[in-house]
Amino acid sequence: MNTFTYKYPVTVYFGEGAAAKNLPAELEKVGRNVLLAYGGGSIKRNGVYEELTALLTAAGKNVTEFSGIMSNPTYAKVQEGAKLAREKRIDFILAVGGGSVIDCCKIVSAQAGLEEDIWRLENVEHGGPAAFIPMGAVVTAFGTGAEMNNGAVITNEAEKIKGPLWGAFYDFAILDPAYTMTMPMRQVISGAFDALSHCMETYMGAPREANLSDEINEACQRNIIRNLRATLKNPQDIAARSELVWAAAMGENGILKIGKATDFQAHMLEHQLGAYTDCNHGQGLAVIHPALYRHMLPEAAPQFARLAVNVWGVSPDGKTQDELANAFIDALSAFIREVGLPTSFSEMGIPEETDYKAIADSTVLTGGCCKKFSHEELLAVLNECK
Repeated sequence: MNTFTYKYPVTVYFGEGAAAKNLPAELEKVGRNVLLAYGGGSIKRNGVYEELTALLTAAGKNVTEFSGIMSNPTYAKVQEGAKLAREKRIDFILAVGGGSVIDCCKIVSAQAGLEEDIWRLENVEHGGPAAFIPMGAVVTAFGTGAEMNNGAVITNEAEKIKGPLWGAFYDFAILDPAYTMTMPMRQVISGAFDALSHCMETYMGAPREANLSDEINEACQRNIIRNLRATLKNPQDIAARSELVWAAAMGENGILKIGKATDFQAHMLEHQLGAYTDCNHGQGLAVIHPALYRHMLPEAAPQFARLAVNVWGVSPDGKTQDELANAFIDALSAFIREVGLPTSFSEMGIPEETDYKAIADSTVLTGGCCKKFSHEELLAVLNECK
């Protein structure tokens, strides 16, 4: 296990009724002007908006709404939010939604206090913001565990880059599994696979030998697989939904990364696919992972073999390490088909004329991956995914 320092700043309120029980006390700590941020309006259809605005009104807050945050949030949307926050002298941001809303607000929080462009500050000048508008998150769609860290994935449409920016940590996160019960099943499946992907991407980083973080990670992967199956069998199973919500949070609260480097080559490749196609993130990962893992197999065989046995229940009897490693990829591929995720870009509706070479050439090559990919090999992976 590598040397590490672990500190976690986010207070988590988990369970049914968590907003009503805990939001009033949190709102007492912040200023009067609140930015209520959300996406396409589903929170107005499922009752979450009504509940939260009532709590904000009862707390005497002056609410400004920042709506329309899209999946794959754009840099232009970040700047729109930052401008609004400055104009309305916002004291506190309440982000309500899934990873896209939550990511967007992290950067709004940082950009609002900066005169300079945060994309340039972080990516060209290699600096970072020093002041942030305080924030709280109310999670209504799980998958990325975005409420658990200060990283955000933002699409810069002008640069054709979907990449990371670093903003503020949330002061608190409210995770009420009941809020996720109205998620479309397509979104539930994609979110759960994204959570599984985060676990696998963390697992594949150095050190390669099993450690405590990896053993906890294996349990998280088993949990996601079991509870996604349970949710598909009974979409109203609140116990299974609760497990998926917390598993997604565990994927990004740092615990699985303690003492490890991480991989995330599949995520980097999918991010650039998203920059060029605006595709669904979880679906893109489902298509990419098996193809990428076939290319990683010679270098990753020991870890793949462990996953086959410890996560997917493959019997090791009479099997070589390479056979177990292949069995892991086969089991993952079968699960993707079982839950109804796509297995090719054509199934996702991605146009044939997509510039896959530009996508591969602009993908970040991650240092933590057990295989050192080239842009040419990533292009081969993309071509196999068509």
